[in-house]
Amino acid sequence: MMGNRGLTIGEIAGRTGLATSAIRYYEDEGLVHPFRTETGQRRFDRADIRRLSFVMIAQNLGFSIAQIREVLHGLPEGRTPSKADWARISKRFRKDLDQRIAQMEVLREKLDGCIGCGCLSMKACALYNPKDSVRHKGKGPRYLLGDSPA
Repeated sequence: MMGNRGLTIGEIAGRTGLATSAIRYYEDEGLVHPFRTETGQRRFDRADIRRLSFVMIAQNLGFSIAQIREVLHGLPEGRTPSKADWARISKRFRKDLDQRIAQMEVLREKLDGCIGCGCLSMKACALYNPKDSVRHKGKGPRYLLGDSPA
């Protein structure tokens, strides 16, 4: 099935749960680098299973293809990344994830009374955001995005 000839795109799809079109897209984006056989067939290293699984997880966490590509660029080609390799990647994503978690916690606490410009109450809105003064801080629900009323 595998041997030295690598995994076919169908075998990679079966192992990762990705559609073959998604795998080809990730190849086009430079996230995996299959080799070609003498007859021109695309083949993948076993390490690509973990790379593609990481891509799926990272996308589910909200990371962009560009961010994922940048991080994967630091992984070794042609071998399964080691625990130390993945630890380096984890460290790079940890700060961003911690910021997202903190923002989600703030959102969870404020969501029931603070949407849009700052709140759902026109009385409170006149106190916290008179004449839409928060608009100078940018677009969207500024207080929910982390801006302070001060």
